Amino acid sequence: MKSGHLLRTALLGAALGVAAFGAAQAAEPPLKVGLLEDVSGDLAFMGMPKLHGSQLAVEEINKKGGILGRQIELIHLDPQGDNARYQEFARRLLGRDKVDVLIGGITSASREAVRPIINRTTTPYFYTNQYEGGVCDASMISMGAVPEQQFSTLIPWMVDKFGKKVYVIAADYNFGQISAEWNRKIMKDLGGEVVGEEFIPLGVSQFAQTIQNIQKAKPDWILTINVGAAQDSFFEQAAAAKLNLPMGSSIKVMLGFEHKRFKPPALNNMHATANWFEEIDTPEANEFKKRWKAKFPDELYINDMGYNAYNALYMYKALVEKAKSIKLEDMRKVIATGEACIDAPEGQVCIDPKSQHTSHRMRLISVGPQHEVKVEKDYGTIKPY
Repeated sequence: MKSGHLLRTALLGAALGVAAFGAAQAAEPPLKVGLLEDVSGDLAFMGMPKLHGSQLAVEEINKKGGILGRQIELIHLDPQGDNARYQEFARRLLGRDKVDVLIGGITSASREAVRPIINRTTTPYFYTNQYEGGVCDASMISMGAVPEQQFSTLIPWMVDKFGKKVYVIAADYNFGQISAEWNRKIMKDLGGEVVGEEFIPLGVSQFAQTIQNIQKAKPDWILTINVGAAQDSFFEQAAAAKLNLPMGSSIKVMLGFEHKRFKPPALNNMHATANWFEEIDTPEANEFKKRWKAKFPDELYINDMGYNAYNALYMYKALVEKAKSIKLEDMRKVIATGEACIDAPEGQVCIDPKSQHTSHRMRLISVGPQHEVKVEKDYGTIKPY
């Protein structure tokens, strides 16, 4: 009896040991997502929704079982808008933390600081912002809108509605410089005229001379591609000077939500072409906003950057699950099929196989005197080319 009991105990112990070993084998390690987003400094007001969008997506995906049965571990570092920190933190996430995917960066300068580091690895990189276009990189997937989706719709509309003379104020780095070049090209094709251009260093907040220059040039409208909290001071100063000119932009309202940050009528007569803005009124968009506000009730505005950051994680999930692999080369095979798509709050978003940029449903919006937002034109889905 005693030996039989001991045998049964030994067998039970062995069985439990095998079960524990099997459970340990079955419990896959988490997928590590490295996130570089500015949540302090001049760009913090735009970067905080990016962190929140990432956190919301991770929470939702993890609750539904993760990706290929693996939970997501989000590792966020705050570069504070400093490109040297972007490089330092990218190396840390890739080298020390060994993340499976890297996401983030606000400015184009920060993206360009990170890309050479990423390209020495086989780690995929998601850039989640609207930008000036032109980067075609095997490692990078761009989730934001690009000029052929924004300027190619906005500028002809502005010329048709307001006139052929434009004055440009732009941030003085690659985003502002290349965006202004896009404007010159499109205006020339339309028979228009750029009557003035100013490239303003980040951090500048005084615009009295710029306003005088605009008044002297007498444009029909202004292209405002200024960036950051300091440069956004232009709008209140222009309103105080009663400039009262129509404005167009590829970044205002949906990215920097100036119509919420400033009192009316500072953003009156602003126009932008956007794939996302919080005022979209569809069942899918409203359900998304409801989930976001439940988690972040104090969010002033769900901006385009935060929305794209949210989508990036779902796109990563779709790619990994279709590829049944977290390897970049396997994910690129899925992209090459042209079937790398997700159902997003704006509508379906797909990765273009040639550029690894995304299609978007684009809407041209305007801001009224009380900062109400109106959809002027729905362009439907526009692919990058």
